[in-house]
Amino acid sequence: MSAGSSQSGTRRTPERSTDFDHLSIGDLRNYRTALAEEENRVSYWRRIIQARLDVVRAGETGAARVDNLRNVLADAHLTSSRRALVTVLPIEDVPPLPDLAELWEREPRTGDSAHNEILARDLATAEAQLSAYRNALHRRITGSTDELIARYREDPGLCLLALPADQKEAASRRALAERR
Repeated sequence: MSAGSSQSGTRRTPERSTDFDHLSIGDLRNYRTALAEEENRVSYWRRIIQARLDVVRAGETGAARVDNLRNVLADAHLTSSRRALVTVLPIEDVPPLPDLAELWEREPRTGDSAHNEILARDLATAEAQLSAYRNALHRRITGSTDELIARYREDPGLCLLALPADQKEAASRRALAERR
């Protein structure tokens, strides 16, 4: 379902939200961009965890060792992006994230089904946590998009602020010419 439709299929007009009153149009755009970037990272981490889970469940050990991905999953990458996003709006809808760096360090063990079952369970839990976090990001992306649309509807001139300086000047001249 798109952000502009309701469940019945009719389009709705996004309305302003007081949640975003403290943000300028530029800050709101930056927030939405940061959310989209974080969603891309989380989707990537989720795919990696899903692949690792598939490997563990299949009982393979060699393919699960991918040392060069450790930096991608490092805790610093998770917490810094997350902290930046939850400072804009309250944290209530943002679920916790798993410790991916610790999880990545754990290797499946040939012949140790108990260890591998625990690892598979922990990977599945991490995947579920990442999915919940991703869903929260989607809700925030939709909210910030709706806020941008509502502001643009109130003041179409705000659209010009998104253009590079030379395009802004040209658009302003066109707007003045159209008014004459």
